[in-house]
Amino acid sequence: MIETEVKFLITDPERLAEKLAALGAKLVQPEGHEVNLRFDHPDGSLTSTFQVLRLRKDTRFRLTYKGAGYMVGGVGARTEIEFEVSDFEAARAFLEALGFVISMAYEKYRTTYHLRNVEVVLDRTPMGDFIELEGAAAAELEDAAGEIGLDWHTRSVVSYTVLFERVKTALGLHFRDMTFENFTGVDVGADVLGLRYADPI
Repeated sequence: MIETEVKFLITDPERLAEKLAALGAKLVQPEGHEVNLRFDHPDGSLTSTFQVLRLRKDTRFRLTYKGAGYMVGGVGARTEIEFEVSDFEAARAFLEALGFVISMAYEKYRTTYHLRNVEVVLDRTPMGDFIELEGAAAAELEDAAGEIGLDWHTRSVVSYTVLFERVKTALGLHFRDMTFENFTGVDVGADVLGLRYADPI
C-alpha cells in the first residue's frame, strides 16, 4: 500500500517506447484515454493536507485514496489504497451523497509497461509528455531510469496536480480542470513546469 514513484518530463515518447521494447519491457496496457475526478470536502481539507480521493476511468473504474507524500531515498512515497468499482457514475453519486465535491478533473493518454519489477508508464498530458516509474524501492527506480536513458537528476516527485497549479500560476490561467480542451493554444514548456527534460533532445 506504499506507492513509490518518480516522473520525468520527456521530449520523445515514441523513441522511449522503442527503447522499452528493446529492453524487453512487457506492454501491459496499450495507450488509452484516462479520466480522473478528484474529490474533496467543500472546505478543501483533503487538498490542504495533501491527501487525495480520486475516481478514475480508463479500461476499468477505480477509487483511490492517497495519503500525504514523503521522501524516501530521493523519491516520493505515500500510502495508497485503491480498488475497482463496477459502476463509475454510481461511485461518483456515492461520493457526492457523502458530501464530497469534485475539486478537479484531469485527463491523459497512458501506456503501461513492466520492466522487471518496475511499472513504467508513458503519459501524454495537456501539459506535455511524461514517463513515470513506480516500484518498491528508490534504487530500483534509479536503475530503471538509467537503463531507459533518463537523466535521474531531472526527476520530479510532485503530482500532476501540483504541476498543474504551477502552470496556472505561471501563465495566469483560471480554469479548474486539466483537460486537452482547456489547454488548446496554450504553450507549456519545461521552464513553465519548473522542470528539465530527462531525455536528450
